[in-house]
Amino acid sequence: MSNKSEFLWYIPNDVKAGHRGDSAVENHNSLDTLTSHAKALEEHGWKGALIGTGWGRPDTFTVATSLAARTTTFEPLIAIRPGYWRPANFASAAATLDHLTGGRVRINIVSGKDNLAAYGDSEGDQAHRYGRTKEFMRLVRRLWTEDNVTSAGENFRVADSTVVPRIQVRGDRRHPKFYFGGASEAAERVAATEADVQLFWGEPLDGVGERIARLKALSRELDRDLPPLEFGLRITTLVRDTTEQAWTDAEAKVAEMARSKGTGWHDHQRALAVGQQRLLDLHERGDVLDDNLYTAPGKFGGGGAGTTWLVGSAEDVARSLRKYQDLGITHFVLSDTPYLSEIKRQGDQLLPLLRG
Repeated sequence: MSNKSEFLWYIPNDVKAGHRGDSAVENHNSLDTLTSHAKALEEHGWKGALIGTGWGRPDTFTVATSLAARTTTFEPLIAIRPGYWRPANFASAAATLDHLTGGRVRINIVSGKDNLAAYGDSEGDQAHRYGRTKEFMRLVRRLWTEDNVTSAGENFRVADSTVVPRIQVRGDRRHPKFYFGGASEAAERVAATEADVQLFWGEPLDGVGERIARLKALSRELDRDLPPLEFGLRITTLVRDTTEQAWTDAEAKVAEMARSKGTGWHDHQRALAVGQQRLLDLHERGDVLDDNLYTAPGKFGGGGAGTTWLVGSAEDVARSLRKYQDLGITHFVLSDTPYLSEIKRQGDQLLPLLRG
């Protein structure tokens, strides 16, 4: 696999214990517990971790800042929502954290449905939602790269705005990368012009390949004025010492999901977005697609990256991930539960195969 590829994990950031089958330990979301995850990521070869967001969860930016302060190389991929933040306020907060951490900040822009009224936000139809997201991303990037920014858009206005401290250019990194998801036509048009990395959930290879080709064509059609769009995969990877043990454990997990009706798993199903529906529909093609993409979790409550799993030995899973890399995927956000022990297992067994 290309040395350009980067490997991140996932920190659930939830007030409830047992997220997606995680160990329900005491103080599961304390700073000490979350720090143990971040430090394990550093020690076992990971670049950093995606930290989830949503009303009713601990504030993602605060968690990311706390973990960055307790680590030295850990890079938080901070999920944030336009509307929850104003562009200049967010640009300043992220620039400050980037300065304090020596350039370790990454941002995941989330436009999916949330409990907007709870924090005083409102949105119109899909066109408005993604129009606001596009304007947010463009304005934040300007605030990071330009001085004395004045902008009067449909959703946000700033006048003579200069964010300090300034983002330090580090090689070809001008500012924190914007990761973005979404499979609808409106979302893809935003990704094609504004995102740095388009994240896909665990679709089969043919679906991911088709979407990459479409987004590249759309970038040309819409006259993208940024460096070429990069692509990432957010997926569950269930790795065991042998293929047989992996499938035994995967089937046992799905049986438990069926018994508990997906309790703790369906945090992405409050409103079925286009991308989520695509995943849920996959099991109609079979319980196992490609070599080892397990779709059965989606039948019993799996949502988001928990809808489909790559299952097998480290060699099996590495082989499958290389096939995604051959399509053009260079950013991987992996996870399995229990999160902490799997950080170590997959860091030690899987990552060396992907870097060889």
